[in-house]
Amino acid sequence: MCSGIALTIYRFAAFRHRTAEGITCPAPRSRILGLMAGIFFAAVLAAQAQESVEPDVLPSLAEPPAASAEAPPSVSTEPLPALPQSLPYTAAEPVPSAAEPVPSAAETVPSAPEPLPSSELAFPSSPEPLSPSTNYTTAQTTVIPPPVATAPYGGGGSKNIFPAGETISSGEPRRFHYELRLTVRGVWDDNIFISHTNKVSDYYFAIEPVITIGVGDIAGRNRSYLRLDYMPSAILFVDHSDQDAFNQLIHLEGGYNSGRLTLTLSEDIALLESANLNSFFDTTGLWANTDASGPTRLNIFYTRLRADYELTGKVYLQGEFDSPTYFYPSHISDYTITGGLYIYYRWLPKVSVGIGGTFGYTWVDDPSTNQSFEQINLRLNYEVTAKLFLYASAGVEFRQFDGNRDTYDSPVFELGLTYHPFSGTYLTLAAGRRIYPSGYVSNQDFGATYVAGRFQQRLFHRVYFGLGAGYENSDYISTNRDVSATRNDDYWFIEPSVDVLITRWLSAGVYYLHREDSSNEDFFSFEDNQVGVRATVRF
Repeated sequence: MCSGIALTIYRFAAFRHRTAEGITCPAPRSRILGLMAGIFFAAVLAAQAQESVEPDVLPSLAEPPAASAEAPPSVSTEPLPALPQSLPYTAAEPVPSAAEPVPSAAETVPSAPEPLPSSELAFPSSPEPLSPSTNYTTAQTTVIPPPVATAPYGGGGSKNIFPAGETISSGEPRRFHYELRLTVRGVWDDNIFISHTNKVSDYYFAIEPVITIGVGDIAGRNRSYLRLDYMPSAILFVDHSDQDAFNQLIHLEGGYNSGRLTLTLSEDIALLESANLNSFFDTTGLWANTDASGPTRLNIFYTRLRADYELTGKVYLQGEFDSPTYFYPSHISDYTITGGLYIYYRWLPKVSVGIGGTFGYTWVDDPSTNQSFEQINLRLNYEVTAKLFLYASAGVEFRQFDGNRDTYDSPVFELGLTYHPFSGTYLTLAAGRRIYPSGYVSNQDFGATYVAGRFQQRLFHRVYFGLGAGYENSDYISTNRDVSATRNDDYWFIEPSVDVLITRWLSAGVYYLHREDSSNEDFFSFEDNQVGVRATVRF
């Protein structure tokens, strides 16, 4: 199936609904499955042929942060040494300090001369974000970035404790970088409609190639750089071809550093059809769209601008601009612009504290009400050791509505913790709370409070065990005095996985995903189980 692309900018509302229509392009089932098998086996043969000729070292893997995850501002204004030929950009796997050897380059297989890849390069813990959330494939500095999220279901920020991309690596420094990857999954799903009353099971295949292209200092981000990541995702059902979906993720980022001034601009686009797709690796749908609680079309556009300016050796300013758009072709869309200004003080060499404010305005489709809001936040970046990093932001939000109700005051916070105690072991924790307009219930917002964690351990050199789990509470509030909001959802998931590194370019694994939403309105409740096998080829 292919879809019309709703490339809309909420600002130009006159064009929105004209871009909402999809286009269905049927294709014979046998031809699709044959094409999928041909692509996969051709990729495997190409990878093994390359391995037999070149004794290249596996690239070390890093993930892009979720759309909201970013390098801590306490270091963003200072030049940092780039890691050797690797691009660390994920919140799930900490990056060693410049003084320590990179684990993936230091550990070798006794029977082979090539170093093993780091755990996240070898395997997507879930071929898994738009965390972004806000950060999908953002390059990072040598400081471990916070695994923070700013969106309840992908888009402007997903709770990205899982990988969201791979590194760009090469045997020698170069200005132009590229990476190709192909993942094929076969999945049994016992509730493809994520429905409370109509549970239907089916098998589906997922074909997910990823291409990454970069120019400039995409590893260290100390100089100018430009990076593009693109992933189309084709979902093909065996018995319910009407549920086939074609999704696309696009991430474009550029940066400039003049010494005192550092600028970073990124644009994330997610064009989604009936599938929960959170980031470049979380394609299994860990964070379901509980607001919809069913297959739905959603297009997300997220623009982010960060400007850091060094005032003194210990004090610097950070300016922020964000513009997320959640466009539902058949439901309630919203468009937001926000701006913020924060001042940071380097209290200790490894501790930075900041204070500042954020303000914004949200336009929401009729019949829902437009909104404005202000936030006051305290922030902390604490690099406890080279293996442990803590990020925290906490404050209060004051939200006003154009309707006839009083201001709504609510706590808002973000917390990120990454811990890499020793080689092959990674632990990541993320938590937060934010307010979002509902796309399915008119004149209502919901406060999403979540916590998620992930553990990964390498066993026997080539076997990788992963365990991810998360919980989210969505508490709905009225944006109009005449509307009663009583809905409350409790959503959780758990996903264990085992993957094996077969060759330097081929990995395969199996995973199990259980996700469940318990709502006080039964229509939105669901329970879903998936069992999947996957294989990934890297070029």
